Amino acid sequence: MPLFFANLLQMVYNMVDMIVVGHVIGNVGISGVTIGGDISHFFTMLVMGFSAAASIIISQFVGAGQKEKVGKVIGTLSIFLLICAVVFTTGGLLLRHQLLDVMNTPAASYEEALAYCTTTIAGMIFIFGYNAVSAILRGLGDSRHPFIFIATAAVLNIILDLLFVMVFHMGTFGAALATVIGQGVSFIWALIFLVKRKETLGFDISKNDFKIDRTIFSIMIKLGIPMAIKSASISFSKLFINSFVNNYGVIVSAVAGVGNKICSVPMLVSNSVNTAGSSMIGQNIGGAKYERVPKIMLAIFAICGSITGLCMVLVLLFPSQIFMIFTSDASIIPVAMEYLPILIINFVGAIVRAPTGAFINGSANYKINFVVAILDAFVARVGLGLLFGVVFKMEYFGFWLGDALSGTMPLFIGGAFLLSGKWKTRKYVIQEDE
Repeated sequence: MPLFFANLLQMVYNMVDMIVVGHVIGNVGISGVTIGGDISHFFTMLVMGFSAAASIIISQFVGAGQKEKVGKVIGTLSIFLLICAVVFTTGGLLLRHQLLDVMNTPAASYEEALAYCTTTIAGMIFIFGYNAVSAILRGLGDSRHPFIFIATAAVLNIILDLLFVMVFHMGTFGAALATVIGQGVSFIWALIFLVKRKETLGFDISKNDFKIDRTIFSIMIKLGIPMAIKSASISFSKLFINSFVNNYGVIVSAVAGVGNKICSVPMLVSNSVNTAGSSMIGQNIGGAKYERVPKIMLAIFAICGSITGLCMVLVLLFPSQIFMIFTSDASIIPVAMEYLPILIINFVGAIVRAPTGAFINGSANYKINFVVAILDAFVARVGLGLLFGVVFKMEYFGFWLGDALSGTMPLFIGGAFLLSGKWKTRKYVIQEDE
């Protein structure tokens, strides 16, 4: 539950950027935040899988009573993500104009998108760092403190958003700067906490651990690459879809941005219980308590179904009012009503993805994870988007529809893997590679 509220706060302060910008600048600002945010978000999703992989490895060590190995996991993850931050930040800043061109950014919102993506890419190391520390704490069984850290970042971001955008009129640059500062404060505080509380948390780490341990890194890569592809596939599909959608102008681009933010609510629920469930399933598989795994999956389904179901009812009852939270320009409403069925399909996908995703991740079967990632990213999302959008000539609605329908892919593969029973033979992933 703390993990859910932590991610909820993170989602809220990401929404605040768009809400404040939407009411101060209008649809041009929403389009800029959407496109610029999608680019920086894609880089973040590329490394999130490795943080999640480290969390699962730590949880399996804890479940197997091998806490002495946790320090090596933390050190390996830290060095790897530091390298990623340097590479992605440098590459992103050098290629930001080309990336915006590939996204077919509307001329009216180009400068706003450029300001937003430049600032968030420059602060990427803080985003990487916070997610790494949070993953470590979750692997150790502590999901309460990440909530406290992100709550601080959320409050700070909201205050700075209002100050930078509404008072100082800094536009999307101000909104992005508020986000980076909030993430930076959250990361530094979380890092200090982790170092000072290592004995209480039950692990030890030294300077010698901050290097790439070949065994740990090998496992992290095997687990992380499929999970990174799976995480990035959602972001990639948004980039792919929006590169076509943006051709239809600022209003359609703005609706896509607002729609994605609304969809982020059920996805938040799904990802939160997915992450927490992955650690729980990993610990139970590590301890050979296989009978608990289906029970955990049912609990995940129940949590996602109840919360997302409530969101679905609200969207169906108050669609116009919900979209108007993000802007005072009513010109988006006709296109927003076209997006309503897409919202519902995405909500259903979020419900069914969570339990099977948590099971696949927690079982540490990187081969199954890789199959899901490839099918989800390239076969389903891109394939269906092109089918509906280009072949069936449904235009921007077709790309939205293809992306939404692909959300059920993990249900079929994860369900088949669960019924096969083969996951019960993978008690310790680490031992297989030692």
